[in-house]
Amino acid sequence: MRIRSLGVIDDAVIELSPGFTAVTGETGAGKTMVVTSLGLLLGGRADPALVRIGAKSAVVEGRITVGPDAPAALRAEEAGAELDDGALLISRTVSAEGRSRAHVGGRSVPVGLLGELADDLVAVHGQTDQQGLLRPARQRQALDRYAGDAVSVPLEKYTAAYRRLRDVAAELDELTTRARERAQEADLLRFGLEEIAAVEPVAGEDTELAAEAERLGHAEALASAANAAHAALAGDPADPEGVDATTLVAGAHRALEAVRSHDPVLAGLTDRLGEIGILLSDVAGELAGYGDGLDADPLRLAAVEERRAALTGLTRKYGEDIAAVLAWSEQSAARLAELEGDDDRIGELTAERDALRAELGELAQALTDARVASAERFAAAVTTELAELAMPHARVSVEIRQTEVAEDADGVEVGGRNVAYGPAGADEVELLLAPHPGAQPRPIAKGASGGELSRVMLGIEVVFAGSDPVPTYLFDEVDAGVGGKAAVEVGRRLARLARSAQVVVVTHLPQVAAFADRQLLVEKTNDGSVTRSGVTVLEGEDRIRELSRMLAGQEDSETARAHAEELLETARDGR
Repeated sequence: MRIRSLGVIDDAVIELSPGFTAVTGETGAGKTMVVTSLGLLLGGRADPALVRIGAKSAVVEGRITVGPDAPAALRAEEAGAELDDGALLISRTVSAEGRSRAHVGGRSVPVGLLGELADDLVAVHGQTDQQGLLRPARQRQALDRYAGDAVSVPLEKYTAAYRRLRDVAAELDELTTRARERAQEADLLRFGLEEIAAVEPVAGEDTELAAEAERLGHAEALASAANAAHAALAGDPADPEGVDATTLVAGAHRALEAVRSHDPVLAGLTDRLGEIGILLSDVAGELAGYGDGLDADPLRLAAVEERRAALTGLTRKYGEDIAAVLAWSEQSAARLAELEGDDDRIGELTAERDALRAELGELAQALTDARVASAERFAAAVTTELAELAMPHARVSVEIRQTEVAEDADGVEVGGRNVAYGPAGADEVELLLAPHPGAQPRPIAKGASGGELSRVMLGIEVVFAGSDPVPTYLFDEVDAGVGGKAAVEVGRRLARLARSAQVVVVTHLPQVAAFADRQLLVEKTNDGSVTRSGVTVLEGEDRIRELSRMLAGQEDSETARAHAEELLETARDGR
């Protein structure tokens, strides 16, 4: 990692090797900035207070080696990132104003993607995580991850059934609690449909009747106008001497017809006059037929107006026109069928709910059985770890219990009892510790002293880490409160874990640092900052000097040097 302008670090490069890397340094030198930097690369919260005073932004860049088929690599490629010679390049920038940007494989990505990648890249175990593991809910999650497929397979089935049960219960509750409202809605729909059915409207009928009413209401004026127009075009039988348009046009046509052969222009006009004459005759014939067919029956007009009034009553309630009324009728009929089928639906949902509860009970029982079996293995593994951490008589156990509820309460049957249940099953999980023979097992937060608690939590973390598929583990001073022989055992145990994974430990204990394959020293310059040269790999004499300082606070103490050399030799022999 390269870290710039973050906290006390001005510009520094952290090179983490395979195996076990210990990060040491004076209090306040910036060791925790290593954890903070890694947290930013893993999508942690960007706090502008982390930006070094006077800098515009803090930048953390990391190069993480991953396999081409690793989940993190595949997810990064989905986001458009590219691997750089088998490595994933990740960077995070935090401005002094609080803005944050993330890049993966040369592509700008949402910060949330870093959190997704983190699940497959690095497991962070620190003081905050320990406090989280003191909570029963977190302990259940840890046990489930430790159990692997034995719990995850039935848990996946349980979760799907649980979600379906929630949906069914919600729909059933709505149907039963809103029964009165739905009955009222059904009555209103039924009334409307009956009213429409009584009128029997036809699509487009309102438009046709409006036109007919207009025609019947003005029948006399229409007939008079049609007769006058017909007389003007074809002549009035009552006035034989009158001149009509048809006769005049015919006369004009005859006059031109006699000379049309002498001029093409005049021939064209002659043809047009012929067409006009034909058109006038057609219009005159239609006017005569219109007048003869015009119905001025007042009874028909009354019937039309009565029908229009009935249709208007429908459009006033159910739609702007008859087409909209018919559409409302169709939709309401479907809704009414749905409402009238509520009783059948309630019966179906009730049967499905009961079947789902029975299925959840079986799956919850399977989860309980799997957790009990895994809990025994988990407790035995942690107890073994505690023996190696100078707590040979301590015993860890896992209590798995359920909360029984009344028979008529919402619950599932597990072990012949009606118990409360949730999205992860019916079990409550709690880790218990008996620190010595004869002691009553108590919750780990109450059953251990400060130093014992750190060792217990480290034992749990190591066992849990062994079941975690990520390739890198970061331990942030989980050895706090531990010293002497127990500290040596802590270092030995971490070294063993590093045989199968990359382990990074931020520590103040020389007994732990001595077991590291590589030791990094973080130290400030005179101006209080950590520069590129402020993070160094310690080897040979430099490492002995740092271990001496950690042991006695004096790098040049002969006694401390001898003890440091002895620690290194013990670590080499005891891996």
